[in-house]
Amino acid sequence: MSVVPAEVLPGSARAVEKTTRDAAELGPRARLWPSLVAVYRAQLSRARVARIPLLFVATFQSVGIMILMRGVVDGGAEAQAVVAGSSVLVVAFVALNLLAQYFGQLRASGGLDHYATLPVPPAAVVLGAAGAYASFTVPGTVVTAVFGCVLFGLPLTHLWVLVAVIPLAGAALAGLGAAFGLLAPRPELATVLGQLGMSAALLLGVLPADRMPEAVRFLRDLLPSTYGVEAFARTFGPHPDWAFVLGDLAVCGVVGVVSLAVATWAYRRAAVR
Repeated sequence: MSVVPAEVLPGSARAVEKTTRDAAELGPRARLWPSLVAVYRAQLSRARVARIPLLFVATFQSVGIMILMRGVVDGGAEAQAVVAGSSVLVVAFVALNLLAQYFGQLRASGGLDHYATLPVPPAAVVLGAAGAYASFTVPGTVVTAVFGCVLFGLPLTHLWVLVAVIPLAGAALAGLGAAFGLLAPRPELATVLGQLGMSAALLLGVLPADRMPEAVRFLRDLLPSTYGVEAFARTFGPHPDWAFVLGDLAVCGVVGVVSLAVATWAYRRAAVR
C-alpha cells in the first residue's frame, strides 16, 4: 500500500485551493493608467462624429454672447470677464452638460453593465470618459478666446494659460456632470441638471461680477468654473498677479479631484444596482 499526499488528489480541498490560487495568479489586476488610456481612446473615437456638431454649437453660442455683450461693455475689467467667461462656457457646455446626458442615458439603457464586466477600475471609466469629452473643448475654447480678444481689443500675450485652464476647469466640470448623470434617477433629470449647471456657468461666469448682488456673488463662488474664469481674466492685465492666477488654478484642481472622486463613487453605486 502506498501513501499519496492529500495535496495531489484531484478532488481534495487542498488541490482545489491550490488550483484556484494558481489560476488567480495568472490574471493580474488591470492597472489604472492603461485602462484609462483604453477607455479614453474608445470614447474619443465613438463620440468624434456625434459631438463635433455640438462643439460648433457651443462655440457659436459663446461667440454670439460676446457679440451681444459688445454693445453694453466697452472694455476694461468687464470685457476681460466677458471673454474669460465665454471661453470657459465652451468647456461647461461639453464637459458638464453633454457628460451629464451621456452618463444618464448610459445608466438608463443598461450600458453600465457592459463596463462592469470589463477588467477596468471604475476610476478609469469615469476619467476616460471625462477626458474624452473635455478634449473636444480645446478647439472651441481657443477660437472663442482669440475672437473675444480681437473683438474687445484685449492682448493675446498670455493665451497660453489656457493650457492649464482647460484641463483643470474641464476636470471640475466633467466630474460634476458625470455625478449628475450617475446619481439622477432618470435620464431626463440628468439632462435638466446638466442644463441648469450650464446655465449657471453662463449667467454667473459671463456677466461681470461687479454688477451682481452680494447673494449672487456667493453662488458664483460656489461654481467650479468661476475659478477658471478668474484665472484667465487676470492674465489680460498689463501686469498679471501670477500668485492669484496660480491660486485660482489650484482651487480649480482641488475641486476637480473632489468632483471626479464623487463621480467615481457614483459610478460604483450605479453599477452594482
